[in-house]
Amino acid sequence: MNQINRLAIVGGSHGNELIGVYLVKKFQKYPNLIKRQSFETVSLLGNPQAIAAGRRYIDKDLNRCFTEHNLPDAETPSYEELRAKEIQQILQLQNHEFVNVIIDLHTSTANMGLCIILGNMHPILLRLAAHLRAINPLVKVYIHQQPKNSGFLRSVSELGFAIEVGAVAQGILNAELFQQTEQLVYAVLDYFEECNRGKLSLTNNNLTLYQSLGTVDYPRNEDGEIQAMIHPQLQFRDYEPLHPGEPIFLTFKGKEILYEGESTVYPIFINEAAYYEKGIAMYLSQKEVIDID
Repeated sequence: MNQINRLAIVGGSHGNELIGVYLVKKFQKYPNLIKRQSFETVSLLGNPQAIAAGRRYIDKDLNRCFTEHNLPDAETPSYEELRAKEIQQILQLQNHEFVNVIIDLHTSTANMGLCIILGNMHPILLRLAAHLRAINPLVKVYIHQQPKNSGFLRSVSELGFAIEVGAVAQGILNAELFQQTEQLVYAVLDYFEECNRGKLSLTNNNLTLYQSLGTVDYPRNEDGEIQAMIHPQLQFRDYEPLHPGEPIFLTFKGKEILYEGESTVYPIFINEAAYYEKGIAMYLSQKEVIDID
């Protein structure tokens, strides 16, 4: 891909993640903020009904509905499945090519800081991530690979990715994270503008990233009820090493449950509120440093 022609910024795919919601509203009110000369930028709210209701979603998680067959055979598909279809049509208007880049804005109750989530190892995305880290070393890069049209909004575009920031409670705004997310968006837009003009040189040949290894659920009983909490020593320690034999959960009776893996891992999305219903206490990742040509 030699030229970026259309780029989309989406906020509010989850209706109670307000930083993305209000950033998109700001961009829609002041479109010159995201206007660049060499490509078109589209900004849209992902889940208007959930935003109005102050909920993550109405019927089901919109950010799992972007599949090739997102509309079921039933006569009454969910609101989010219909909305996913609408968004796909917006991202590819009639007689227009599909957007080249998707920036999907999210917040987390976990201590994710400033995180870029990539769904693949496309060289352009890796160079973008290295560029953002060169600008702000606090930016973390998480690789959660999934095939195209796997359900995530970012998966419908080869150059789709998410900006995930936290910790921030659901349904509230955090001014510092709002400003930091906004600056990341501008840095991404400037990056692709310079790429299109052939003026961007790679400033950092190394990239530290966290490669997803899978998820860990909370201990549960035969009825599916949670039997333990995130251990206090692990809470808010996203991206920090977890060694075999270190505590990971604490039961309601005060018993420690230890990590039984054979190697050191790096947990992220620790105790994310939205993942309780998904059976995810945390993701485990492997920390790597790669070279970028």
